[in-house]
Amino acid sequence: MNADPRDSSGTATGSAPDVQAQSENQLAVEGHSSPPPVRSTHTGRHSFASRVELFATILLAIATVAASWSAFQSNKWSGVQANSYAASGAARTNATQASATANAQTVVDVDTFIAWASATKAEGDKYRVVDGKFEPQPGTLSAFLFQRFRSEFKPAVNAWIATHPLTNPAAPSTPFAMPEYRLADATKAASLNAQADDLSANARAANQTSDNFVLLTVLFASVLFFAGISTKFEVHRNKVIMLTLATVILMGTLGVLATFPETF
Repeated sequence: MNADPRDSSGTATGSAPDVQAQSENQLAVEGHSSPPPVRSTHTGRHSFASRVELFATILLAIATVAASWSAFQSNKWSGVQANSYAASGAARTNATQASATANAQTVVDVDTFIAWASATKAEGDKYRVVDGKFEPQPGTLSAFLFQRFRSEFKPAVNAWIATHPLTNPAAPSTPFAMPEYRLADATKAASLNAQADDLSANARAANQTSDNFVLLTVLFASVLFFAGISTKFEVHRNKVIMLTLATVILMGTLGVLATFPETF
């Protein structure tokens, strides 16, 4: 009688060699089969971080150079301002000196004219007016004074005499009202004062330009901050926000910088 190849639980079992062979075959199959691929995001994150760092580095380099240039220009324009103010002060001083000289010359002209007018009145007919020019008689006080009129004053006296001031009510009251009365030092003083005004205006413009470059330096420094801090964030969105803000400020500030005057 053959024995039923079932164990006590009623489950059919094979011989020991068969069971061992099946186990070895199963292990062999499992050993040669590759595990299912697992998709990792580490490579993608590393690539994004590398791009962020590269872009931030470019922004930092541009902003650093631009900030240095703005600081240099601010310092140079401060020098222009100082030089312009110094030149303006020198021109004011020279104008004051020329004006003082012109005032002194005017006093001399007035005094000699008053003395001459008094002398001609006292002398009566001891002088003549020929072709609108005064011809004093030699040896008289009026002749002595007339010969000592300054060269800038004598043409005005002759032009005034030609208007017949004693008989012509429309004639100017004195030679000093004539357009021929021109003092070189007075003209020089006016020119120097105008030059001083221009230099002062240049100094104020240079000061404003220097302040503008200081503002640009501050803006470029903010680009350095935003670009530098962007690499410290873990969240990609925060990195992009910081880089975008840094880029917008940098582009706008560079555009303004291109319109500013430069000096060396």
